[in-house]
Amino acid sequence: MLPAQIHKQILIVDEDVAAVEPLRCRLGESGFIVRVVTDGFAAAAAVAERPPHLVIIDWAMPGFAPLEVIERVRTTRFPHPVRLIILSGLSAEHDVVGGLNTGADDYIAKPYSLREAVARVTAVLRTRGRSNEAAAVHLTSEAAALGHPARLRSVEARLLEFLKAHPGRAFNRPQLLLHVWGGTAQIDERTIDVHIRRLRRFLSQPGHEAHIETVRGFGYRFVDQRSASHF
Repeated sequence: MLPAQIHKQILIVDEDVAAVEPLRCRLGESGFIVRVVTDGFAAAAAVAERPPHLVIIDWAMPGFAPLEVIERVRTTRFPHPVRLIILSGLSAEHDVVGGLNTGADDYIAKPYSLREAVARVTAVLRTRGRSNEAAAVHLTSEAAALGHPARLRSVEARLLEFLKAHPGRAFNRPQLLLHVWGGTAQIDERTIDVHIRRLRRFLSQPGHEAHIETVRGFGYRFVDQRSASHF
């Protein structure tokens, strides 16, 4: 059991309680406190009553749609970050990318191994110290101060801060997984591409003088327009 996982609360939202029971048990054995609800209305009420650290939601949820639950979580101020993982029987690339673009932190396609699912949960919940949370707050506040609607989630703030700390240097996806997600995360590399697209939208807004370049055949690098001539 990892100390950082103790007392982390997870809410699983799935109509099929029996199907997610093995996942609930394995997460409990790993040190998490897990609740299960069977529809989106109950999920919204549970999140409002006792905000979890992570919501795992089935994409085919009846009633209160998953998109509405995700939107409510993303637009509500909680005492701590609330992460989101989508469970889905759809595994095509456009399904994964579409799910991540809704605002989820990760996407787990069914059927999945319990070991991989726990590793993904741990990766999404992993924190890298107060400075990274402060970075997320700072970047979100910066956007608000400039009148921008864009909001960066914690993982995107960490990714941007890491790239900004190494201007002009290119990193491939495995290197970004190592430095931003911690190396042990079993995150699909396509997830990085989705976060990069979000960061590009954030940086394309007025007031920013930087962008993220694609280094063909390798990865990405951060370029500050004010010093781009030095690269």
